[in-house]
Amino acid sequence: MSLISAITTYFLKRRLAGLREAQLDPKRQQIRTLKDLIAKGRFTKWGDKYGYKSLKTYEAYAATVPISDYEATWPYIERMMAGEENVLWPGRVRLFSKSSGTTTQRSKFIPVTRASLYGSHYMGGKDMITLYLASKPGTRVLWGKTLSIGGSLVRNPQQPNSFIGDVSALIMNDLPAWAQRMRAPTIKVALLPNWDEKLEAIAQQAVKEDITSLSGVPTWMALVLERVMAIAGTADIRTVWPNLEVFIHGAVAFAPYKALFDGYVKSGEPLRYLETYNASEGFFGLQDQPNTEFPDRTQGEMALMLNYGIFYEFRPMAHSGQANQANNSSNVNHANNNAGGKSQEQQVVPLWETKLGVDYAMIISTNGGLWRYEIGDTIRFTSTAPYRFVISGRTKHFINAFGEEVVVENAEAAIVHACTITGAQAQHYTVAPIYMGGAQNASAGGRHEWIIEFDVEPPDIEHFAQLLDDKLRAVNSDYDAKREGDIALHRALIHTVPRGTFYKWLAKKGKLGGQHKVPRLSNTRHLAEEILG
Repeated sequence: MSLISAITTYFLKRRLAGLREAQLDPKRQQIRTLKDLIAKGRFTKWGDKYGYKSLKTYEAYAATVPISDYEATWPYIERMMAGEENVLWPGRVRLFSKSSGTTTQRSKFIPVTRASLYGSHYMGGKDMITLYLASKPGTRVLWGKTLSIGGSLVRNPQQPNSFIGDVSALIMNDLPAWAQRMRAPTIKVALLPNWDEKLEAIAQQAVKEDITSLSGVPTWMALVLERVMAIAGTADIRTVWPNLEVFIHGAVAFAPYKALFDGYVKSGEPLRYLETYNASEGFFGLQDQPNTEFPDRTQGEMALMLNYGIFYEFRPMAHSGQANQANNSSNVNHANNNAGGKSQEQQVVPLWETKLGVDYAMIISTNGGLWRYEIGDTIRFTSTAPYRFVISGRTKHFINAFGEEVVVENAEAAIVHACTITGAQAQHYTVAPIYMGGAQNASAGGRHEWIIEFDVEPPDIEHFAQLLDDKLRAVNSDYDAKREGDIALHRALIHTVPRGTFYKWLAKKGKLGGQHKVPRLSNTRHLAEEILG
């Protein structure tokens, strides 16, 4: 074991006590975080506008500062990118994460301050390894290297010594020298702008390394592993990396990929999987129970990180239609529809007022200069001591063309179920409505069209479609009601596409690599027609 690995292990294990302490009194921790954020915000243009100097309580903050989305925040970010100081956060911000823009068609640029880089993104990475070391005594994960795949970055033309790039690229580019030696590939290769060139260069370097852990988005990691095995002439990744232990993943739901990655490991212990929730806007959660299995869930439960300089608020969603949460969902819908004229902001609650089993849109105030910012993801709490959650979808990514209110979690559960029963392996998919009487619809009723790229196709696509449809009816009571008697909705239509189809679509959109991903659900056929074309 190298000296660097030994020293790293020592300091990470000391971090465990502080990590657990933050979960003991969540309300106190969150109020402390908010006070710290407001104190910093007083020295900004935003803080001047909303009177941060007079804000003393959460109630005053919630009553004074509006909830914002990206469009409302963009004018301030634009000024920061031009080099203006003290706009949303004290000082001049020099790093901006370029998001794929899953809620809009254009890219989004999120400020990454030094406070958020070191106090959120890096802290999450350290805590992930800390928890893994604690869960697996005798692990040799730090004896080798981590294979991490990220995006690229470019200089910001509006500001000297300022960079724009995928958040993973910003993180890797700023790592200290000792940390760079514990990862692969080299930073030069990791930041190559051309994805095809980068894929090949990563594989050529990684095949020669002792890789003990993987870190990245499943979509892109799968491509790298397949290329590494092709270079080595093997179907077992363990013959290349015998000490490989764990895959730390995020950005997309992992359940559809699990069988694929299980298939890469044909010898030794099964590969371990740990999920993280690290977005451009901050590091929000990580799987603190490494042995958690999720046969009936699309994702592992993650602990909400409360001491990363992020204050959380939550807005209950109207489309919480899961059958197994029917009572909770009905109550939420009733509350939203009969709020006595209450505004959307008045329905927002802080962390300590949330309830189990309710889908919430997450609203954050961060040390990256985002104030009551609705990120676009929805989560559902599964525990309050400590606060653990699963990601249930997106605020704008659901299908409600016929009143069925299908969210991403429903779709993930359905496709995982169908794949498990039939032995199929799905790499990518997206779902769109086929409207009643539309050009794609030979029948009078509507239906959903699933465009799926399989690694292993099911032996009987009709049986697969029936299994998927049955599971969707089981997990979503609204969908089940609309399917009754084929009156409003007919059974889902499965449209298979050749391998590489989604890759070509992403390439055409300039969204290869990093955290770019294909939206799972859409209320229109725009995306579906592009992919089919």
